[in-house]
Amino acid sequence: MTTTTPSTTPPGAADPVGPNPPDPDPASSKAPGTDNRPGRLLAVVIAAQFMALLDVFIVNVAAPTIRTELGASGAGLQLVIAGYTITYAVLLITGARLGDRLGHRRVYLVGLAVFTVASLACGLSRGTGELIAFRLLQGAGSALLIPQVLSLIQRHFTGEARTRALGAYSAVLAVGAAAGQVLGGVLVSADLFGTGWRPVFLVNVPVGVVLLITAGRVLPRDVVREPGEAPRARGLDLPGLVLLGAAVSLFTVPLVLGQEQGWPLWSWLSMGSAAVLFAVFCAYEARLARGGGAPLIAPRVLRSPGMGLAVFRIAAVMGVNAGFLFVLTLHIQGGLGYSALRAGLTFAPTAVVFGAVGLTWRHWPVPLQRALIPGGFALTSVSAVAVGLLLRDGGEGGPWLYAAFVGIGAGLSLGFSPTLTRALSTVRPKDAADASGLLSTVAQLGQLIGVACYGALFLNRLESQGVPGAYSSADALLVCAYALAGAAALGAVSGLVRLRR
Repeated sequence: MTTTTPSTTPPGAADPVGPNPPDPDPASSKAPGTDNRPGRLLAVVIAAQFMALLDVFIVNVAAPTIRTELGASGAGLQLVIAGYTITYAVLLITGARLGDRLGHRRVYLVGLAVFTVASLACGLSRGTGELIAFRLLQGAGSALLIPQVLSLIQRHFTGEARTRALGAYSAVLAVGAAAGQVLGGVLVSADLFGTGWRPVFLVNVPVGVVLLITAGRVLPRDVVREPGEAPRARGLDLPGLVLLGAAVSLFTVPLVLGQEQGWPLWSWLSMGSAAVLFAVFCAYEARLARGGGAPLIAPRVLRSPGMGLAVFRIAAVMGVNAGFLFVLTLHIQGGLGYSALRAGLTFAPTAVVFGAVGLTWRHWPVPLQRALIPGGFALTSVSAVAVGLLLRDGGEGGPWLYAAFVGIGAGLSLGFSPTLTRALSTVRPKDAADASGLLSTVAQLGQLIGVACYGALFLNRLESQGVPGAYSSADALLVCAYALAGAAALGAVSGLVRLRR
């Protein structure tokens, strides 16, 4: 694994982890019964990436309807949103390594099958507990599927064809967020056959089945290692995986459930235990690295120049993004009574501008380049406060609200894309994959913490008002807007640290 191409990942999406081996001869992987036409191969892997990305955002718009129809609590709703991210974040690096060991085609197909079956189960769920469990399974399917997409592109495209393929890959990432929110709004508002929110999951089933059938013919067979040949993949670090998963769970669950239960003693003990387990995880990873093993997160990568700041900034961007989308969805659909379709269209400018800025910032004037990160965080901070103030009286905000949404999309993109690109450019080639995996995992954990923290803040403030309605919901949103602005301001300060060097 030598290099990883940084992507302009939109809010909520991960930058997949995958190896970039020497360019193979595309014809060499041809196998009987396999259609190796590159256009079809690209279409299949990109379509799967798009479907998994949609599922991050499509559920946001359906959240209020899920809450009403299933009688979900605020905590339950947060776990429906965040459950997908929990397993995806924890299993992402392991999914990439499984592709190395077992073959990218094989793991891609297994991940796609798991994701499709889990989507069907989500759509048929009869209660909040079932839906949360199947969302966890969906995230596991994505963790197997998504890392193989970039790996397959890198293995089977060369030269100009690879450049075009990566361009298509980036374009899908750029439009996926907006498309997910709009499609979610369309499906929920249509209420097909009285099914309410269920089509946001069931739509994946026919698409997944078609992709499974097509991928079976289009994807080249995995190359089998010859007897005696040295293994190409590193170990899976199962102890590290268990420790990280336990630490994330012990931190997330009380953060989500504690607010509704009045922060009982167990919630504080659980979060304290999470801190202890995370420390044990770090110590174990360091010892494994010193012994020549393959840790889940290599300590050497964390010591790369600027990597610590990059971890903080990416966690901040994704936390602010996820928290903003979640609390604003609850306000405009629950407080203002917007339809799901109108809510999806309301969010579209933020996602579209994020993608456009992420794809173009490299071409901006050189004097601006050094100020992009602190400027982006500062713009996000100001725009978040503007959203809260424009909606504080329970109204709809007017045209200036959309200007604030554009500011948030541009600011988050400027905080994220240059950070990711520069962080990956500072690591040694042999550490590029580990760095990409680390930053991808951090992005997902940031999103998870954003939903949990800002969601708990919004719901706690809303309940303290006593009387539900547009005004009390707007007040809760304003409190969250100040908190979001504060987190973004910390990101701006971290950008200034870099500027002074």
